[in-house]
Amino acid sequence: MKFLFVLHDPPYGTERTYNGIRWAREMLEEDGNEVKVFLFGDAVISAMDGQKTPNGYYNVAKMIRGLVDKEAEIGSCGACLDARGVSEENVARGTHRSSMKELAQWTAWADKTINV
Repeated sequence: MKFLFVLHDPPYGTERTYNGIRWAREMLEEDGNEVKVFLFGDAVISAMDGQKTPNGYYNVAKMIRGLVDKEAEIGSCGACLDARGVSEENVARGTHRSSMKELAQWTAWADKTINV
């Protein structure tokens, strides 16, 4: 199956984005599943490289790179990146600046859309 995860919350302070990434990772474990993740609003901060978290605390950027390593596609809302002053040079490897047009294409592609 094809799954689209749409994440909205910041990477820290709430666990919604963290849990959405974990859920997406689990869906990739099933043979034949494909996953795309679209980051909206404060969730675009999740894709920033160079996050330093305390020992024993999850690092969302590393988790996103793990999804990329498993062949998930990750897009970040371009307008949301601009609003937060995040340049393309600062996003994690394997993620890209995206758009509403691409989100619409991904929505049509997906068998299931999961809004977290």
